[in-house]
Amino acid sequence: MRNDNPVWSHVDAKAPEFTGLADRVFDTPELAYTEKKSCAAHTEMLEAQGFRVTRNVAGIPTAVMGEAGEGGPVIAILGEYDALPGLSQEPGLAEPKQIADHGFGHGCGHNLLGSAALSAATAVKDWLAAEGLPGRVRYYGCPAEEGGAAKTYMVRDGQFDDVDIAVTWHPASFNAVDDMRSLANTRIDFTFHGKAAHAAGAPELGRSALDSVELMNIGINYMREHMPDAARVHYAYLDAGGIAPNVVQSKATVRQLIRSPDLAGLQSLVERVRNIADGAALMSGTKVTSKVFSAVSNLTENRPLSEAMQAEFEALGPVPFDEADHEFGSQIRSTLTRDDIADTFQRLAMKPDYDKTMCDFIAPLDRPFMGGMGSTDVGDVSWAVPTVQARVATCAIGTALHSWQQTAQGKAPAAHKGMLHAAKVMASTARAALTDPDLIARAKAAHQELLADFPYSCPIPQGTNPPVEV
Repeated sequence: MRNDNPVWSHVDAKAPEFTGLADRVFDTPELAYTEKKSCAAHTEMLEAQGFRVTRNVAGIPTAVMGEAGEGGPVIAILGEYDALPGLSQEPGLAEPKQIADHGFGHGCGHNLLGSAALSAATAVKDWLAAEGLPGRVRYYGCPAEEGGAAKTYMVRDGQFDDVDIAVTWHPASFNAVDDMRSLANTRIDFTFHGKAAHAAGAPELGRSALDSVELMNIGINYMREHMPDAARVHYAYLDAGGIAPNVVQSKATVRQLIRSPDLAGLQSLVERVRNIADGAALMSGTKVTSKVFSAVSNLTENRPLSEAMQAEFEALGPVPFDEADHEFGSQIRSTLTRDDIADTFQRLAMKPDYDKTMCDFIAPLDRPFMGGMGSTDVGDVSWAVPTVQARVATCAIGTALHSWQQTAQGKAPAAHKGMLHAAKVMASTARAALTDPDLIARAKAAHQELLADFPYSCPIPQGTNPPVEV
C-alpha cells in the first residue's frame, strides 16, 4: 500500500476521532427517521471540525449538512447512520447473542458508513485549507436509507442542485468500485376498509378487510409469473385487523414493496399492483385507500468517476488486515455456509476461494454482472448529480448484510481499518476531481448524456412528505 497521497495523511491524523464516532453510533442504534442521537453525534463532530452546519435539511430533523471551503467546485460526500430492527447483537462475539436492552442493530454497517464519509469530508477540508485551494466539500448526513428514502426527499427539495459530483461508499466483505446497479422501488401502504360483524352469529353482515389483504397478496403471487425476472414484490402486514378471530376485521393495512431495474418498469408494476388492490376490494365488498411511504430510483453509473475512483483505490491498495483480523474473521466464517462465501465471489464474477478469510484484493472495474441487486436512495442522488460509490471490506468474506454476523463485526478492528480505508478512497477521489477540472467536466457530460435519453422524474409524488416526528 502506498502512502504518498497528501489527503490520506489527513485521514490518519484524525483516525481515533472517527472510529470513536462509529462506535458511539453503533452503541445507540436508531431506526429510520428516529436517529436523534446518531444525528446529534455527527452534528457535534461537524461543529468540532469547523464545518458550517445546516440542520433539519429538507425539513427532516435527523438530516444534517456541513460545508467547508470557499469557491470552486462543490463535492458532496454522503453518509448514513440508521440501523435495522431485529439485528441487535453483542459486538466481537462470533455467535448470536442479542443485546438485552434493545432489538435494533447496525446490520448494514451504517455506523461505519457515516463516520467514514465524515472522515473523508474532514480530510478534504483540511487538505484544501493546507494547500490554500478553492473548492467546497459538503458532508450530507442522511437518515432513513433503510426503507425511508430520505435522500429522495432531499433531491426533490433541491439539496443537490449546486453540487458538482457526489461520492459515497458502503461496507462490504470485498473491495470494489460499485457497478452502480440497483432496483428502483416504492413502498405503498394499502388500507382496506370493511365492516365489522360477529364472525359466527352474523357473518353475512360483515365485510372483511383482512380477506381483502389476503386476496391482494394472492393476486400479486399470480402476477409474479408475468413480470420481468429482475423485478420483485414483497409485503408486510402493518395492521392485520386485530387479535379476535370471532370479529370480522373492519380494517387492515399491508405495505407492498415493489422493485424494478428502472423507473419506467417500476411505474408499470405499480399500476398493476394498484389494479390488483382495486380488484381485491371489489371481490370482498370493501374499499381501499393507499399512501406512498417511500420510493427510490435505480442507481446510474458515471463512467469517468468510476474510472477515477478505481485508479485511486488501486493506488491505495486493499485494506491492510492483520493476523488478529483474520483470526476473528475465521470465527465468523465458521458460522457461514459455503453458499454464503460463494455469493461474495459470485458478485465479483470470481471463482470461490473457500480458504480466504478477509478480502486482500481489489476487484476489476470491468467485471461481468452476475445478478443480485438491492435498492438504495443513493440512486436518486445519482440521477441528480454525477455519483460514484465504493464497496470496501470491513468484515469476513461471506458476511451477508442485514445479518447478525455483520452486526457482530461492527466495532471490530477490521471494521475500523475498512472504514478508514474507505475514507481515503473517497477523499482521494474528491481530491482528484478538485485538482482536475476536466474530470468534473467529463463526469457532467456523461451525466447529461444519460438525462437526455432518460429524464429524471422523482418517484415520490408531490405532496407526500417524509414520515418524521416534528
